[in-house]
Amino acid sequence: VTLVVRLLERLLDYRTIMHDENKENRMSCTVNVLNFYKEIDREEMYIRYLYKLCDLHKECDNYTEAAYTLLLHAKLLKWSDEPCAAHLTQRDDYRAATQRQLKDQLYQQIINYFDKGKMWEEAIILGKELAEQYENEMFDFEQLSASLRKQAQFYENIVKVIRPKPDYFAVGYYGLGFPSFLRNKMFIYRGKDYERWEDFEARLLTQFPNAEKMRTSTPPSEDTKCSPGQYIQCFTVKPILDLPAKFQNKHVSEQIVSFYTVNEVHKFQYSKPVKRGERESDNEFANMWIERTTYTTAYKLPGILRWFEVKSVSTEEISPLEIAVETMQLTNEKISSMVQRHLSDPNLPINPLSMLLNGIVDPAVMGGFANYEKAFFNDKYMQEHPEDLEKIEQLKDLIAWQV
Repeated sequence: VTLVVRLLERLLDYRTIMHDENKENRMSCTVNVLNFYKEIDREEMYIRYLYKLCDLHKECDNYTEAAYTLLLHAKLLKWSDEPCAAHLTQRDDYRAATQRQLKDQLYQQIINYFDKGKMWEEAIILGKELAEQYENEMFDFEQLSASLRKQAQFYENIVKVIRPKPDYFAVGYYGLGFPSFLRNKMFIYRGKDYERWEDFEARLLTQFPNAEKMRTSTPPSEDTKCSPGQYIQCFTVKPILDLPAKFQNKHVSEQIVSFYTVNEVHKFQYSKPVKRGERESDNEFANMWIERTTYTTAYKLPGILRWFEVKSVSTEEISPLEIAVETMQLTNEKISSMVQRHLSDPNLPINPLSMLLNGIVDPAVMGGFANYEKAFFNDKYMQEHPEDLEKIEQLKDLIAWQV
């Protein structure tokens, strides 16, 4: 009975939005249904809804998401000569007698979508798997040659093609006026290329014309959650880099690393300044704390959707000294990577480097690290915060490194 109730809830949600203008809601409901069928091992229904989702993505030019969706179908297949069950080939486009043939055709299609979505790193992983099959199992050297040429092109693209970095947005849907798959939940959305927060929010609010926009990023009250209306909260969050182990503690070119700053991410941060203690007129650095909230999503982005639900939220307070250390580390990394770029390519224009150095040597706005020296390198601060001596040494080292 529980099973039937859960299925009906999902199917009713799905039916409600079937002819909805809003494709994103249709995608959400499709994923809810396909996840349910996967859970109860109804493979043929699971695959059917995978293709419904894939078609929706293609209509919206979400090629990366379409690729991840098709990949779920490919993962059900083995590299073997077992005959293909009828429910595995639900599309007329695929002509395959064995699982290996179908998996091969799916991989080619997925690599094509990843290429269109500029996700060459993912395409290379699949390309290597395919090449292994062509070389050692199928002995199809013509296909092997084509596959390796494609891979070579993808490696070149990673280094040479500039890719837009999407912004990420936290969106909360509060109030009983929302459909059950959104109600009182928070999601992290991956914005479209070059989409600014204002445009994203406008797009969101046109989907819910009756919704009221919340003005703050603080979690809503219980009254808001239980009210019959619709309240939407939307603000920009910063993805936290989760660099693959093979790149860690090594000198890796910026083009390679920059992919991971906005891809394969599942933790996001939002920071806002808070004032503490007495206000010192000449130096506000000493009492400027930061409240930093970290949101963790159910799955990594990008994935089979452009958004995923937030599964956990944690908040911490960062002291002024820690902020100073963080800021110096970031600036030093920026200088370092800029210098590396010039060392590897002497023909680069010098202007960005000189502007960066100028902003550090002669800071017009915040007064640079002289403020840190004033705030933290004095006897009064050290006596009041003996536990911070190690951090103060770290900050001194960073300043020395920068000089």
